[in-house]
Amino acid sequence: MQAEVIIIGAGAAGLMCAIEAAKRGRKVLLLDHANRVGKKILMSGGGRCNFTNYHISPERYLSHNPHFCKSALSRYTQWDFINWVKAHHIPYHEKTLGQLFCDDSAKDIVNMLLLESERARVEIKLHTKVEKIVRKDNNHFIVTTLEGNYLCESLVIASGGLSIPTMGASPFGYHIAEQFGIKVWPTRAGLVPLTWQPADKECFVGLSGISTPASVHVSDINFNENILFTHRGLSGPAILQISSYWQSGETLMIKLLPELDLALVLKNTKQTHPKKTLMQVLSDYFPKRLLELFINNLLINQLANLSDKELEEVAGCLQEWRLKPNGTEGYRTAEVTLGGVDCDAISSKTMEAKTVPGLFFIGEVVDVTGWLGGYNFQWAWSSGWAAGQVV
Repeated sequence: MQAEVIIIGAGAAGLMCAIEAAKRGRKVLLLDHANRVGKKILMSGGGRCNFTNYHISPERYLSHNPHFCKSALSRYTQWDFINWVKAHHIPYHEKTLGQLFCDDSAKDIVNMLLLESERARVEIKLHTKVEKIVRKDNNHFIVTTLEGNYLCESLVIASGGLSIPTMGASPFGYHIAEQFGIKVWPTRAGLVPLTWQPADKECFVGLSGISTPASVHVSDINFNENILFTHRGLSGPAILQISSYWQSGETLMIKLLPELDLALVLKNTKQTHPKKTLMQVLSDYFPKRLLELFINNLLINQLANLSDKELEEVAGCLQEWRLKPNGTEGYRTAEVTLGGVDCDAISSKTMEAKTVPGLFFIGEVVDVTGWLGGYNFQWAWSSGWAAGQVV
């Protein structure tokens, strides 16, 4: 069978690219080994799909080439996708920090993409595993599957990264890049929970389930959102965000309740209510289990019996907590993959490989990783759109 464009991977980026290419009149074939399209879309955001963010900005993406994402993000913006969602009458809401979710279900986004694919006459083949790709002398590609061979002029790799292997993630896209001599940056899990050191696990396991606002720092990066104590380590938005910047062996500085000047509160309360115990004051701000673990030996003391220096040390225990994680939970629970196909080998305008005409890479397989909160879906929409204009 012959198609003008073959796209491998029926996720967010692949579907967007297929729709845009087919709208230009191109004959498009979309292949995926899975049993349905958009699996990661369907499970994202707790089943409601955090499909973009009001505050998309190139500075909120990680890449060895930080300028690469600017072109696609500026030409197909969050506002373009939001208008598309509105045109399909999909109800949505802002949850926090510009994050947009479907009111009802992530199925609304997948159904929108499927409807647009049908309108544009995209052919979708599921349960189709690609065995081999060969480039012919005339720059056409032969894509070999168990069902037969497919010939195309433009080949788009939208196969994603390594995150959540239970959803079918694989290194397929990286292998294709390497087959054609394109550099692939080492990969690692991003937006992922961090795990305890063995000694810390024994100490902190009793806090499992506690969530609290915090500021989490590593190097010159910090995020102010909630952290969540788990039996394996730390999770929650602030931890997921910092995980993309944290390197093995680095120490995190965690400030619980960062908006609160705890030392000042304790000193002022000592003046106004000296007979109050430390526990009575701190329990207005922190869970009892957390206090008993961090500063148990002083909790029954009245404030009058504690010096200002001791109060500052108490505040430091809670607001200058230093922690060296053991590692991450890995790709099993990671939302994204850091690293991937080298941006310097790809046109930022078209997503085409500079040394292999007709070969394109879009979405998570590329070395572009966004923050938590809809940034990675917007990269999928934008990079897919950019390739769809030229394939």
